[in-house]
Amino acid sequence: MSSKKLRRIRSLSTEITERLAKNNVNTCKDVLSLSDLELLKITGFGIFTVYQLRQECSLACAPHCITGLELFEKRNQGNGPFFPTSLHDLDNVLHGGVPMGTVTEIAGPSGCGKTQFCIMLSVQATLPRHRGGLDGNVLFIDTESAFSAERLLEVAQSKCPDLHSTEEELCNMAQRVLVDNHQTCSSLLKKLETLEEEVITHKIRLIIVDSIASLVRKEFSSSAGSNLIHRTNFLSRQAALLKNIAELFSIPVIVTNQITTRFGRQAAEQDEELPTEFSEGYVTVALGNTWSHNVNTRLILQYLNDDKRQVMVAKSPVAPFTAFNYTIQKDGIIQDAEGAAVYAGTDPGVQQISVRSSLPFH
Repeated sequence: MSSKKLRRIRSLSTEITERLAKNNVNTCKDVLSLSDLELLKITGFGIFTVYQLRQECSLACAPHCITGLELFEKRNQGNGPFFPTSLHDLDNVLHGGVPMGTVTEIAGPSGCGKTQFCIMLSVQATLPRHRGGLDGNVLFIDTESAFSAERLLEVAQSKCPDLHSTEEELCNMAQRVLVDNHQTCSSLLKKLETLEEEVITHKIRLIIVDSIASLVRKEFSSSAGSNLIHRTNFLSRQAALLKNIAELFSIPVIVTNQITTRFGRQAAEQDEELPTEFSEGYVTVALGNTWSHNVNTRLILQYLNDDKRQVMVAKSPVAPFTAFNYTIQKDGIIQDAEGAAVYAGTDPGVQQISVRSSLPFH
C-alpha cells in the first residue's frame, strides 16, 4: 500500500500533488521517507499542512477496517464476486468461477495447457457481461514469450462465432488484450509497482502473469543461502503487489506456475516437511510452500494420457478437492462430460502431479 499514488488520495489537493510531483515525490512511500523540513521546502506550505499530508499518507498505507458486508458488496459490484471460466462443472464447484479481488494460480507441467487456459480466460474477459464476460480489457504479462495472437483469434472465433464472425470484430477483441513482455525480475517488479495507473488508464478487468516462476527460477537459485533470501523477498513483494491490485480494483489476477521435483534434502533446505510416502522424490508445484500461501486459489493441471488432461482444485476457500478431465481443442479447454470427482487432497505445497514420462523434470 505504500506504493499508492498520491493523486489517488482524494483528500489531497491538486496543488499539493503537483508540487510534490515536480520534485519526484509521487507515492505515499516517497512522502513518508522525507523529513518535515524537506517537505516544508518542497511544498512551500506551513507545518500544519505537512502534518496533515503525513497523516493522509499514513491512512492510505494502513486503511481502516471494513465489515464483511462492505467487502461482499465491493466484490459483488458489476458481474458478481466470481469470474466464470466457462468450464461449467469447475465454475459450480468454485461457487461461480475464479474469485474476484484475489490471486488464482494455474500450475502444471509444460504443455499441459496453462497458457491455453490463460488465452481462453482472456477471450472470456472481453465478452459482454450477459455472456459471462467482464466487458473489459486484459493485461497479459508474458515472461516466457508463449503468448500466441493466432491462438487468441482461433479461440475467440471458435468459442463465440456469433460475436467474432468478421475480421473487424476479431480485431476489436484482439485490441482489448494488452500483451507486455518481461525478461528480468527487476523489469517485472517495476511493472507491478506501476500497475495501478495502467489498470485505471486502460480499464483493465483481468490481469494474467504467465509465468510467475519463469524469471525467478532463471535468476535465483533454490539452494540455501543469501540467494534464497533474495528469491523469497522478491516473491513476497510480487505477491503483495498483485494481491493489492486485485483487492483494490476487485478484479481477478491469474498467475501460472511450473513444476519441480522434490527430494528429502531439497525439501529440508526449503524448510518444508517431506511426507514419508514421497521420501524418494515427487513432482509438485514449484516455488515452495512460502509462495503457495500467497495464492488464494490453486488449480493444478496434470496429464492423464496423451490426449486427456486433468484440472484439480488443490486450494480454495470454498471448494473441496475436486478433479475434472479435459482436452484442448480449437475453442480452448473443453471439459469432459464425466463430471467432477473428489480426490484425496493434501497440503497444496506438496500435492503430487502426474507428468508424461517423456517430459524431463525441471
